[in-house]
Amino acid sequence: MTGLDKAIKVAVNQRRLALMLGIKPSSLNRWVKKYNGRVPEAHLLKIYELTGVTPHEIRPDIHPNPTSGLPPEPQDNKPGA
Repeated sequence: MTGLDKAIKVAVNQRRLALMLGIKPSSLNRWVKKYNGRVPEAHLLKIYELTGVTPHEIRPDIHPNPTSGLPPEPQDNKPGA
């Protein structure tokens, strides 16, 4: 199972994931069928935000480390006690 397959499963189906991403279902189907699950890099973070599937899981060729491509953790701005 590819990372894209995992994201589709979380979203329930291809059509729903496409609509969540604001793209046509045919575009997402092209990623699955023609490009063998290779999602354009511009969509990786949005898929992560919607499904929890990391950029590394979807495109390990671009993001070789598990935390690569993830947004930085929010910093706690409380002053020290």
